[in-house]
Amino acid sequence: MEIEQAVDYLNATIYGVVQGLAEFLPISSSGHLALLPKYLGIIDPGVAFDLAMHVGTALAVVIYFHREVGSLLVSTFQLLHPGRKRDANSFFALNLIIATITTIVIALAVKDLAASWGRGVEIIAINLMIFAVLMSLADLFAPVRAITGKLTMERQLMWKNALLIGLFQGMAVFPGVSRSGATLTISRWLGLTRSEATRFSFVLSLPIILGGFITKLPELSGEQAGLSFYPLLWGVVISLVVGILTIIFFLKFIERVGLLPFALYRIFLAAAILGGL
Repeated sequence: MEIEQAVDYLNATIYGVVQGLAEFLPISSSGHLALLPKYLGIIDPGVAFDLAMHVGTALAVVIYFHREVGSLLVSTFQLLHPGRKRDANSFFALNLIIATITTIVIALAVKDLAASWGRGVEIIAINLMIFAVLMSLADLFAPVRAITGKLTMERQLMWKNALLIGLFQGMAVFPGVSRSGATLTISRWLGLTRSEATRFSFVLSLPIILGGFITKLPELSGEQAGLSFYPLLWGVVISLVVGILTIIFFLKFIERVGLLPFALYRIFLAAAILGGL
């Protein structure tokens, strides 16, 4: 399709719906957003616009998990002031901090490579396939490991696990990997239950998404590739609403069904991309 236009309200709506769905489903929101310009016939608005869509889903996490987020903020404050009494969320907050710092280091190390090379459709398809296999294997075999009952990110400091989860999340700067897919994959391999892995993954997304958006904010000032502020804001609102609905659906669905349907979808999408669809 020939490129004719930049992002308008209709395309911003599509971006918002795709982001709201794909951020929490382990199918790679960045991969889907990177593919949209080709199929919508628009100028690629770039990584900064994609990150703006991520802000909508970050707000969805804040709204849905507002109690957990509030408790974690208090716990983080207590960790920074050793003299204060720690609450039950201190270990969870500490593990999140370790994972977040690891993600930042990895993301900074490979961000230029991901921006210049990782948005190619073939690379996206390969990433979709690789992590589809890893994710399905992790979900199928992890329940046996979880029976040991010794792995929980909320009851003890597990810095090695937090490092690994942060490492996998950092790899998600490459479109097609999927931030939630990568963190759920490694969390399941480490023996976390589906419920705990999902909760940790969702909350872990907040500092990375908001931090990434702030660093890209200057690129969104003024007009960029014909982009105006109001379509962008509309897309953020759509991603927020769809994101909340997706969280509600996904938390229930993953408990009953697991990750295999999403792995199959990733493989189907990758095959369609490589087949020239």
